[in-house]
Amino acid sequence: MHKDRPLRHPPQAPAAHGLLHALTTTTLVQIIATATALALPPIAPRAAADLGIAAHYVGYQISLIYLVGAIGSAMSGTLLARFGAVLIEVVSLALFALGLLLLSAARLDLAVLASVAVGMGYGLQNPASSHILNHVCPPARRGIVFSIKQAGVPLGAVASSLSLPVMDQIIGWRMTVALMAIAPVLLIAHLLWHHRHDHHHARPGAGFIANFIAEQQLVWRSGRLRVLSALGLLYSAVQLSLSAFLVLMLVENHGWSLVSAAAVGGLLQAFGAVGRVTWGWLADRIGSGIGILSFIGVASTLGLVACLWLSAMPMAGQIALLCALGFCLSGWNGVAMAEIARSAPPQDTGRVMGGALVYTFIGVMLGPSSYALIYEGLGRYDATFVAVSSALVLGALASGWLALHQRRAA
Repeated sequence: MHKDRPLRHPPQAPAAHGLLHALTTTTLVQIIATATALALPPIAPRAAADLGIAAHYVGYQISLIYLVGAIGSAMSGTLLARFGAVLIEVVSLALFALGLLLLSAARLDLAVLASVAVGMGYGLQNPASSHILNHVCPPARRGIVFSIKQAGVPLGAVASSLSLPVMDQIIGWRMTVALMAIAPVLLIAHLLWHHRHDHHHARPGAGFIANFIAEQQLVWRSGRLRVLSALGLLYSAVQLSLSAFLVLMLVENHGWSLVSAAAVGGLLQAFGAVGRVTWGWLADRIGSGIGILSFIGVASTLGLVACLWLSAMPMAGQIALLCALGFCLSGWNGVAMAEIARSAPPQDTGRVMGGALVYTFIGVMLGPSSYALIYEGLGRYDATFVAVSSALVLGALASGWLALHQRRAA
């Protein structure tokens, strides 16, 4: 794993071992980050009762996490330059542990503070992980490496969805959430031990506002980074809308039972994890991550439009369509992050990643709320998915144009 400071005793491990360790560690951080951010929804009825709120207020908690995450992503470039990627990963994990312990207190004011802590950790960890991976990953393998790391997002979602309700029944939700804090603490101990010889001295640098402006200038000066940032906003908005409203569409528009719809929702997440790795491998194979991103947008649009005729399909066909949709629509993230890293100067990977991911967080925040506004007018969830798929079309056209331009230039 890349060291952010000179070592007193440099290890002699081969480069492949460094890549494996970096990928394993950053993937575990991503799994913990997602499972922590999504800890409350699977146990919302029990937790909301103890917090003294209605269960649907959990949606505001998720929005708060991603709002603070956008702020953390904007701050990440400055913090990476001053403290290095490894210490930022440690801080992110500490924030996850703190957030889980605060949440387990079952007090509404502390739950708000917990959401702020988790959101800040979530926004910081991705740029730090990208900085680490980009320094040890061969350019020809960036797609698969970043996609494996980003597969931690659906894996974390599946882990929280499947394990937390079961643990809640056994030991209660408060103890369950408190025990979750063990995972980030153990990973902190591993990182501190593995990097025990690193020098962790803060380096002076410009202020947060000046660095934020500089990061945005890095993004907006590059046509590739402008397209990738816009694509992150558009694709993440639709992806989060699908995660938020899929079960409601299946139940209310197509007559599924709640249990069956929730089960397919989990299956869609699992196929999303497989899709991320597959698309990353394919991007490396053909040498065009931008082209893959365009294809993902087209295929996902077709899948969302096909949801209008879901009830006319046999059950096996409905499940196959939804799994294919998860495979496609969740698969863009790792490829996009690899392309952002590829487009950034090596010394500025973390800064560029933080600046570009701000737009992905904006998409996460705007997507479900925009979907809800469109639903008010259309009155059907499947028709609303067709309407919001226009965002995918825009992203597919922009990335397709960029891929064609690069091919002609080559």
